[in-house]
Amino acid sequence: MDKGLSFLLCVITTMLLLGESSRTGTSRNDDALSQGIDSRVPEAALPTLTVTTILEDPYVMVRSAELEGYCIDLLKALAAMLRFRYRVKVVGDGQYGAVAPGGNWTGMIGEVLRREADIAVAPLTVTSAREEVVSFTTPFLQTGIGILLRKETLSQEMSFFHFLAPFSKETWTGLLFAYMLTCFCLFLVARLSPCEWNEPKNEENHFTFLNSLWFGAGALTLQGVTPRPKALSVRVVAAVWWLFTIALLAAYIANFTALLSSGSEQLPIQTFEDLVKQRKLEFGTLEGSSTFYFFKNSKNPIHQMIYEYMDKRRDHVLVKTYQEAVQRVMESNYAFIGESISQDLAAARHCNLIRAPEVIGARGFGIATTQASPWTKQLSVAVLKLRESGDLDYLRNKWWESSCLHRSRERWSPLQPQALGGLFLTLAIGLALGVIAAVAELSNKSRRAAGHAKKSCCAVFTEEICTRLHIKKNTRQSQETSGRANA
Repeated sequence: MDKGLSFLLCVITTMLLLGESSRTGTSRNDDALSQGIDSRVPEAALPTLTVTTILEDPYVMVRSAELEGYCIDLLKALAAMLRFRYRVKVVGDGQYGAVAPGGNWTGMIGEVLRREADIAVAPLTVTSAREEVVSFTTPFLQTGIGILLRKETLSQEMSFFHFLAPFSKETWTGLLFAYMLTCFCLFLVARLSPCEWNEPKNEENHFTFLNSLWFGAGALTLQGVTPRPKALSVRVVAAVWWLFTIALLAAYIANFTALLSSGSEQLPIQTFEDLVKQRKLEFGTLEGSSTFYFFKNSKNPIHQMIYEYMDKRRDHVLVKTYQEAVQRVMESNYAFIGESISQDLAAARHCNLIRAPEVIGARGFGIATTQASPWTKQLSVAVLKLRESGDLDYLRNKWWESSCLHRSRERWSPLQPQALGGLFLTLAIGLALGVIAAVAELSNKSRRAAGHAKKSCCAVFTEEICTRLHIKKNTRQSQETSGRANA
């Protein structure tokens, strides 16, 4: 009995020890995963890097007393791949990095230079000035410089001819040419076809040129008008024109609806040149940012005008943080010049904001390290691997998710003639078939008339054409001849 009790106690003790070991191992594994570390490597053997960053949505944000965001997820993935520990600190002065009046660097660049941080993982733009003092990895995000605007500040009175906007000028010109050509073909085919009139010398044709113009205009409004075609050739031309107008009206209505819903025509500021010319909006950028120095160093006259404007009103138009810039755009007549990728996020989350189409100064966000750091190449290779595996695209989609449904739509643009090329070609083929049918009808009648009159078919055919194309003149000549004979 004593032996059995001792054996039972040993079994219970062993099970308790195994359970405690399992819980401890699980806890260590969770901690290792949260830090992005391979749990098989002892913690004491892993290097610890001090990482400086800046609070900017969605790169780094504070949620429930913890940091999260695109850069935090990127840092975890890099730590898991390169097997290092890290300690994240927010930059003390809240700056990205620029040269102070004393010659020292501020922000994250300054902390890396002073060895207060080993690397900087943030939306830090790679520039030549920064590259001279620190080293950058391969960019993990590509961006440019854009203009963030509020839709309400852009609203303007619609043009008096706003209804013409769905089609480009070339399309309207082609439509006018097609209308005139079709009406002329109607007039010509109706005169050539013997089915439209029996006695050209004594009967007036209903399809005069003015009536043909009216017939074509009626088809454009989907209204039936007189005269109604009788001959097969005229009906072919009329049917092709009806099909053309139906397809054209469908394209016009669809594009006009897209125009009204997109509001693209209420966007007078399309480029940086438009921004400089207007006087309604103030504009600025982040103080000490790479965007500010881009305009300062640019030789483009428009860019120089933008820099001079911001430099003269430095205290009023330059903002300290990205969040302040977005808030100012939403609450006042202010346009923010900054990274286009960050502006896309603001426009996706705030449906009353929009980014102007033009983007200049293509650049990238990179990880900053000290010069000659052994981590530079390793981090660059790791970033390339994450890009090749699709992890960077996954993080982009995760943190740039849009809450505005209309942002997924394509930007509206006037309908160009190329989009309707097949429609115009179909109309041209139909008109050619109508003319050929009219000539064939007239040839058949001329052949029968030549047999009865015992004349040449070509002579009768030529006479018929001359008679039909100059009916009024021939009628007057015949009336004058008959009047002289009676006298």
